[in-house]
Amino acid sequence: MWVFDATPLIYLAKANQIDIVGELDGGCQIPRLVYEEVVTTGLEEGYPDARRIERCMDAGVFDVVTTPETGLRDRLMQNPALSEADIAVLACADATGATAVIDETAGRTVAEVEGIETRGTAYLVLLCAKRGCISVATARKTIDSMIDDGWHCAPALYARIVQKLESLEKEDEK
Repeated sequence: MWVFDATPLIYLAKANQIDIVGELDGGCQIPRLVYEEVVTTGLEEGYPDARRIERCMDAGVFDVVTTPETGLRDRLMQNPALSEADIAVLACADATGATAVIDETAGRTVAEVEGIETRGTAYLVLLCAKRGCISVATARKTIDSMIDDGWHCAPALYARIVQKLESLEKEDEK
């Protein structure tokens, strides 16, 4: 099971690769708060990526879920470094034993402390390339497109991503 924060959804949709999440094992969930942010508000503001995410919703790729009222959620609400959406993602992932798909450092740090597994957008792109759901070239174009659209990626991380893609390409050549 995977629970998505806004950033991975937005940037995969901007790169026109949101469909790759349908290749993940287990279900994909979006907390209602994240859905309202990326789809409802996104459509109202005319963002094309919001429509792409909505189409995935219509195709049954994602389920919209309510954030459970748990002690973890209540505790996280006291953390000023977390947005309400981050709290919803972490609370949903914790309640279901899912992996939180989140890129922001604050959310990932809290998840680590709380024992919640996380993965980021780049991980999903690499996983899909490794499984052959998308080509290595498409994975590279996706990462580059996301960066062009404003996705933050530290140079050292970008170098590791490219290195992993190159190793996947070498495996494909064998």
